[in-house]
Amino acid sequence: MGTGHGMTPRAWAGLTLGALVLLLVAATALLVPWHRPPAPRVDQLAALDELDPAEVARGRAFAAALRPGGYGALAVGLVVALLLGLTPLGAKLVSLVGRPFGDNWIAQAVLGGLAVVLVADLLTLPFAAWRHAVVARYGLSTQGWGGWTVDLLKSYAVSAVIGAVALLGFYTVTRLAPRWWWAFGAAGAAVLVTLLSFILPVLVEPIFNRFTPMEPGPLRTELMALADTDGVPVKDVLVADASRRTRAVNAYVSGFGPTRRIVVYDTLLREAPPAEVASVVAHELGHAKDRDVLTGTLTGALGAAAAVVALYLLGSSGALLRAAGVDSVAEPRAFPLLLALVTVAGLVAAPAQAWVSRQVEARADAHALALTGDPAAFEAMQRRLSSLNLADPDPPRWEYLYRASHPSTVERMAAARAYARGVGR
Repeated sequence: MGTGHGMTPRAWAGLTLGALVLLLVAATALLVPWHRPPAPRVDQLAALDELDPAEVARGRAFAAALRPGGYGALAVGLVVALLLGLTPLGAKLVSLVGRPFGDNWIAQAVLGGLAVVLVADLLTLPFAAWRHAVVARYGLSTQGWGGWTVDLLKSYAVSAVIGAVALLGFYTVTRLAPRWWWAFGAAGAAVLVTLLSFILPVLVEPIFNRFTPMEPGPLRTELMALADTDGVPVKDVLVADASRRTRAVNAYVSGFGPTRRIVVYDTLLREAPPAEVASVVAHELGHAKDRDVLTGTLTGALGAAAAVVALYLLGSSGALLRAAGVDSVAEPRAFPLLLALVTVAGLVAAPAQAWVSRQVEARADAHALALTGDPAAFEAMQRRLSSLNLADPDPPRWEYLYRASHPSTVERMAAARAYARGVGR
């Protein structure tokens, strides 16, 4: 394959990475809302003062109890990734797993790669157990250790299947196109992200929950009418048996086109009046109306493609290859190095991803307020969500900026009050 005008694959990769980054920036700029509805701080503080002090204290105590385990898992995961990726340990582990199979590259790629991920999972497992213990102690979980273990094994199995497909595909490409694998790998990563976005809700959700059609009645009629008014066609309203593992409440809209349905937790139906259920569903319809899943899929696909090209360019560094004890970033033994780079990138990108998520969620809140025209029900639902889900209604600023995926409870209540003033209610 010619390189055209004397350009090397590395030069083409640099140009491609630049183009992908520009596309990602453009997609984010055009599709992610930059401005949020007003939520004045004075209204936030007023809302905070009106919340039950005991519930606020309980939410903050719960967050404080989870914090050491959450950040401990991040720290240990990072250390393990760096130890396996930036020393020969990871390459040796991949070789060890492949040895019984005659150092076959498929065994190294798939089994060796999964072994590296499993080591990281096992070393952070105590923190996952810590989290479950805290959640159970605060009464949010309804699962015993047996149910928790079954769910954990199910998630490992799903991850292993997806991981095996990705690893086999990636290292097949590196062997068939040793100079241009980054181009095919980038395209493959983008396709995989897109497929998972469409397939996971349909195939994976039933592994963890049972879904039954909501019984005909006023609430089902209201929710279907709400979707119809919004111009978001849905196939059905389903009830998820979330109570078998949690007391938390939630709802979401899942699937695309003919598979789209409203899903409501049975806990939400038990704990909230119909007007508040409608408010939550209206928020979720906002995500569907504004095609937020498609936006996330597009930006995720572009990001995955850019990551593959960046890994190719970074992986050409002699210092990194020497540290990892490998000759090429394209060989299966170099997978731990790739994982280390991805882990670091994920931690660095977390605040930007959290910001994008908060902007999108704030837009969905505004959509819910406009669709229902009921700011009182919206604010009441935020109070209920905060209480039942044990949220810190006004979390520390540093934590909010780094990892909060949604506006805080007091922000959402303040937004409802600002909306009510704006429409004279």
